[in-house]
Amino acid sequence: MAALVRPRDGRMIGGVCTALARRFGTSATAMRVIFLLSCLLPGPQFLLYLALWVLLPSEKTASTAW
Repeated sequence: MAALVRPRDGRMIGGVCTALARRFGTSATAMRVIFLLSCLLPGPQFLLYLALWVLLPSEKTASTAW
């Protein structure tokens, strides 16, 4: 399984759905649809998304040696 980090490429808003999709081996589009459908149910889904956006580290870029 991939590490749970927000990637630099493939983001739409914060990269949370893309990070979860990579972690669980699904497509980012499928994860986004699942998230949108879950928002129709009662619960704190939007708050969870915001919390993951803040708490998940962003993917590091390859640093160049000077």
